[in-house]
Amino acid sequence: MKTLVIYTHPNQQSLSYAFLQEVIRGCKENAKIEEVKVLDLYEEGFNPVLIFNENKRRRDMHADPDLAKYRDQLRWADKIVFVYPIWWGRPPAMLLGYIDQMFASGFAYKETGGLFPEGLLKGKSVVCISSMKGPTHYPFIWLNNAHKTLMRKALFNFVGIKKVKFFEFGSMESPRGRHKEKLNKIYRYFITVDQ
Repeated sequence: MKTLVIYTHPNQQSLSYAFLQEVIRGCKENAKIEEVKVLDLYEEGFNPVLIFNENKRRRDMHADPDLAKYRDQLRWADKIVFVYPIWWGRPPAMLLGYIDQMFASGFAYKETGGLFPEGLLKGKSVVCISSMKGPTHYPFIWLNNAHKTLMRKALFNFVGIKKVKFFEFGSMESPRGRHKEKLNKIYRYFITVDQ
């Protein structure tokens, strides 16, 4: 199983970075994971800004040469892991800009003329690991589960990815946030995951 980890946080002293390290550690100790690649969007200097003009058309985004290496990473991966904070009830703008550009028509899905497109990323699985300042159940109670609905239904299911697992950790700025326990939960998941 080839695993691509997409990390989105500007601070490498953050709790998100600690979660990233546990993902990597667990993957390296899992015999079923043959290789792990990490894409740190901030360190990479990824440009999240969409540009459409007479030279860059939206319908050609699936073949944009500036994004070729990122498409290759997504094609290569069997499992895609996203590690990011929840800010204002949703992933960071940097990650959303990556999603806008990478999950393009012609690459991640194709129109069929029917109600739903054909997802072109079938067979892959996704894990989303997110942390937030508010309580764990805040997105579910106050935001009608908007984060999970956005990621699972509006994005991953749309492009053919049906196996999606979430780890949403709340109260992460509290001294009672049980950080070690949550970090260990991520490590234990990745050391045993088999698909």
